Amino acid sequence: RYRYYQNVCAQSYSFVWWDWARWEREIDWMALSGINLAPAFAGQEAVWQRVYRNLGLNQSEIDKYFTGPAFLAWNRMGNLRRWAGPLPPAWHLKQLYLQYRIVERMRSLGMTTVLPAFAGHVPQGILRVFPRVNATRLGHWSHFDCTYSCIYLLDPEDPMFQVIGTLFLKELIKEFGTDHVYGADTFNEMTPLSSDPAYLSRVSSAIFRSMTGADPKALWLMQGWLFQHQPDFWQPAQVRALLHGVPLGRMIVLDLFAESKPVYEWTESFYGQPFIWCMLHNFGGNHGLFGTVEAINHGPFAARRFPNSTMVGTGLVPEGIEQNDMVYELMNELGWRQEPLDLPSWVTRYAERRYGAPNAAAASAWRLLLRSVYNCTGVCVNHNRSPLVRRPSLRMDTELWYNASDVYEAWRLLLSAGAELGSSPTFLYDLVDVTRQAAQQLVSDYYLSIRQAFQSHALPELLTAGGVLVYDLLPELDSLLSSHSLFLLGRWLESARAMATSDREAEQYELNARNQVTLWGPSGNILDYANKQLGGLVLDYYSVRWSLFVSALVESLNSGRPFHQDQFNQAVLQVERGFIYNKKHYPAVPAGDTMEISKKLFLKYYP
Repeated sequence: RYRYYQNVCAQSYSFVWWDWARWEREIDWMALSGINLAPAFAGQEAVWQRVYRNLGLNQSEIDKYFTGPAFLAWNRMGNLRRWAGPLPPAWHLKQLYLQYRIVERMRSLGMTTVLPAFAGHVPQGILRVFPRVNATRLGHWSHFDCTYSCIYLLDPEDPMFQVIGTLFLKELIKEFGTDHVYGADTFNEMTPLSSDPAYLSRVSSAIFRSMTGADPKALWLMQGWLFQHQPDFWQPAQVRALLHGVPLGRMIVLDLFAESKPVYEWTESFYGQPFIWCMLHNFGGNHGLFGTVEAINHGPFAARRFPNSTMVGTGLVPEGIEQNDMVYELMNELGWRQEPLDLPSWVTRYAERRYGAPNAAAASAWRLLLRSVYNCTGVCVNHNRSPLVRRPSLRMDTELWYNASDVYEAWRLLLSAGAELGSSPTFLYDLVDVTRQAAQQLVSDYYLSIRQAFQSHALPELLTAGGVLVYDLLPELDSLLSSHSLFLLGRWLESARAMATSDREAEQYELNARNQVTLWGPSGNILDYANKQLGGLVLDYYSVRWSLFVSALVESLNSGRPFHQDQFNQAVLQVERGFIYNKKHYPAVPAGDTMEISKKLFLKYYP
């Protein structure tokens, strides 16, 4: 019945700075891809602000609750408050305006919109206005302490739960109309206050009642991430209790990471609640060629054949988009299929469709990529752990799930197709992406040489490998990325500034955008989780870290004093912070010839 699209995190990692033109393109792509169920989450803070003010909260209490724009996804799930905020009044107006157009466009194309609902989290100000309300602080989230975390959760039995939940939803429906499907996530990466099944049923029942209080036809769409994220807590009894707090058929669960860690298999198909088989694929919007093509080619069909299966759709739920297009095209196509595809012949046709012409070399390149980077098997978690995008240390992960030589060969083949396909924009994008992947592999090789030289006290070799990495490979990679508009740091920062209505807002939004892709928090709380390989970022952030690291190792060999990772981390944090506040303007327009730069890299570095 459903082909679902969007992860709540993508609202922050990818869509946060979008204007209407960019939203319209995405919604048109959704329609062309057959997507018929998707969230429309923009503008909800404006409605929440109205509700909080009506309940008696003052503006400073609201400002202490909302995060900045780049972190709203985690504010909405009760993980985070205040960080990089507050939200300026103009933000609310712009988001409302966008939301009107988003829901209108989605509905006009026959899609069912999913609107946000109340999940039980409240600002601290609620306790001032209603001193007798029963609310408890949840624990801290990820590596944030209670300064920016530990949000209050209303007790499901407290009468204010229904008051607030229904008030919000009525206000939202009055504003945007409804298709009767609502999203709410109470325990996303948050441990519930009790593992008592009766308590968990009360929570889900309270959330659902607050939905039906505003819309008797309500259907609750819930992310199933929590079950596989904290399996020690969510034992079968707890999962069943949460799911059965809602009448069967009135909830749809997104089996969010079904290609690697399906939950339906160990919950008897979500104990009778309908579910959507989703491919998560990407974390943090990282670049890096990756896919689990065998798992997605067979997984949805196995889920349909599962005893008493309650599967009602397929879905794409990446945390960030604009990477690995092929995997999403494949997953979209599988939504229409009766049985698995012949992948090598599918990818050969894909190359032809993508470039607008058949080309033997390009097709061969894609078949190599299909069997290597795109064929991760077992439990694969696609977080780019390449030393390129991680804080340097002597214990870095250089493991690959594929044969590196397949990527180098695909690079050679794509370059050889350049004479015929060089005028295709999709070809140039893929050439950057595959060259970038080859460079990422080379960074690992140089890192291993650096580590080996340091450990065997070989100063000349350390200087050579470190010098090539810092003074040639990384700058060359940066110039390659800078030659394509979709790989520019400037594009990300410009889109953030374009949302602003004053210089002050522009500065706040730019700091939001810079922090998210680097420190992710005031002090590297979720450091490099949302790493990107962008022209400007490679040179002024990753490369500077590597330079500091190589210098520290050289200094250690010269002085005979051991290298201390803790001291290095303190020094490098200053460099990372320095990037966020460097006020440097990064171009939003590409420079240089992609083909020429890729060729130059190839002639120098092809192994």
